[in-house]
Parts: sequence; C-alpha cells; structure tokens
Amino acid sequence: MESIKNTVNNVMGLLVAKKNLSHHSPETLLKKTLTKKELQHIKFRYFRKGILGISVDSSGWLYQMNLKKEGLLERLGKNINVKDIRFRLGALR
Repeated sequence: MESIKNTVNNVMGLLVAKKNLSHHSPETLLKKTLTKKELQHIKFRYFRKGILGISVDSSGWLYQMNLKKEGLLERLGKNINVKDIRFRLGALR
C-alpha cells in the first residue's frame, strides 16, 4: 500500500506538470508569436495529432498567414510538436 506522503507527492507532481503544459498550449504560443493586428483576424480552432487549425476572416489575411506559415511552424515547433498549420476562411465568432 502506498503511503500518503508518496500519494500527495505524485498528485502535486502531476498538477505542476499540467500547469507547465498549459503555458505551452498552441493558443497561448500563437498569442505570443503573432502581432495584435494579426490576432484580430484569426481564431484558434483545434490542435489534433500535431495539426493546428486556424480560421481567418478574409482571403487577404488567409494569403498573409500562408506566407508566414513556415516561420510560425519553426517558432511553434520549438515548444510543441506542430507538424502542420491549416488556415481556413471562416467566421471568428
């Protein structure tokens, strides 16, 4: 049987690990990477199997974000495992 001390230490370790992962979420990293103007035109949608899905509000911004895609992949890839970023036209609601 596991002692209370070991159980508490394990739980605290898991909580600290979870907290550290939340600082490196794709959405948080995007907010740190993009400018305020760019953030006004995009919305984070999903992050599954290394693929980051982002909605963009216009075709002009879709083009701009696709131009920045390689740089974003490089910067985001340092902190999380991002294989691809998929931009789509869509509402930002």
